[in-house]
Amino acid sequence: MSLKRLSEAEPIALHWRAFELRPAGAPPIPPEYRARIEAHRPAFATRVKREYDMEIHQGPFGINTRSLHQLKKYADAQGKGNEFHDAVLDAYWMDARDVSDPRVRQELLQQVGIENAVAEILQDETHTVQVLADERFAYENGMNGVPALVFAEKYLVVGAQPLDVLKQVAARVRAEQVNSE
Repeated sequence: MSLKRLSEAEPIALHWRAFELRPAGAPPIPPEYRARIEAHRPAFATRVKREYDMEIHQGPFGINTRSLHQLKKYADAQGKGNEFHDAVLDAYWMDARDVSDPRVRQELLQQVGIENAVAEILQDETHTVQVLADERFAYENGMNGVPALVFAEKYLVVGAQPLDVLKQVAARVRAEQVNSE
């Protein structure tokens, strides 16, 4: 939400990369870690309400997102990647939908004007290769959480940060660009 607000106020170019918090084959989440995550949810919802005057209704925890990333890569190729990304985020965070459900994924594609069947898109290995390349890039650069924002290929900001933090980083990047001209 901070990034969306920043992009409304600042001229920034967004390039989304795939990253799976819990890829297939990952060990199970330890119960104490899951409990910490669950315990933090109300505080996060309160912060979103306070900072953005929005009610969040989060979807299910621990879903497999690989196919969503593949669909996003397909949507990118159709010129609808950012629209699809936003539709998925809204469905998950605002409408508490299970975005791993094949019917929901199909609805989200149709919402952005893509009529191809999910199963058809997922059969194309090109999108899997692209997702894996993004994930390799993330691991090679020490990114291990979401969101992970990279400003000017130089500044890494990890986690759901307040708008003020993102504005500070954007201002620093702008100042550096002005000084280098």
